[in-house]
Parts: sequence; C-alpha cells; structure tokens
Amino acid sequence: MPILEVHVVEGDHSPGEHARLLELLSRRYAEVLESPLERIRAYVTVHAREHWATGGETAANPDSEPAPYFTAIVLEGRPVEQRHRLLAEFTDLIVEVLGATRSRVRGRIIQVPPDDWAIGGVPASGARRDEIAARRR
Repeated sequence: MPILEVHVVEGDHSPGEHARLLELLSRRYAEVLESPLERIRAYVTVHAREHWATGGETAANPDSEPAPYFTAIVLEGRPVEQRHRLLAEFTDLIVEVLGATRSRVRGRIIQVPPDDWAIGGVPASGARRDEIAARRR
C-alpha cells in the first residue's frame, strides 16, 4: 500500500539522482513501516520550470533554488511516531541525494481508511485480514 511521490522541477536533478532517491526512499519506507519492499510504490514527478513557483517566484527564474515536495500515503492507524519518522527521514534523504536546502523541502503524510484503499480490487481492510488469517494457518 505505501505510496510515495516526490515533486521536483525539470532540470534541477539528474535521472540518476531521481533513481537513487527512489531506491533509498523505498527502502526507508519499508523499514519504517515494517512492510515488505515489494509493496512500496515510489514516483518522481517532474514539473516544467514554468509550472512551478515557490514563494511566488517561478522556477523559471535562474536564481531560484530547488524546493522539492513529497507526499506519502499510508493506511489510517499508523502510529504518530512512524509518521513523524517518515517525514524526517524522507526529508533527510531528499537533502542528501538531491542537495536540497532542508528548509525548502516540504512534505506530508496522507492517511487513508483501509475501506477506501484497494489492493488488487479488494478493500485493504479485507485483503489484509485475509492475509493475516492465511499466515496463522
């Protein structure tokens, strides 16, 4: 279920940096949530410079500084400690890999009720219940 999306401006970072960031963020997400890595979905969304503004200043301005933004989606009920750790550690990785200034990185966690999230077309509330029951057998 865990989904992560990082928004960046075109040309601020290399495809290699994007790939490295996705790898590290995915592994960290799995670690923090104690979730199998294969369940993690991570994306970099690249925006045209003229479609991004920070503080009212467009990224098309040659003096603009990168200001990445991330969104992480988790099932409702995750402990606040896990959510805060995700916010801090995702920011750490974005600063480390993309060289962004920490104070310019923004992020949020979105909690989704298990009845409102599908895994293979089945609400997560039922899919996870069935998975846990199968493990007990």
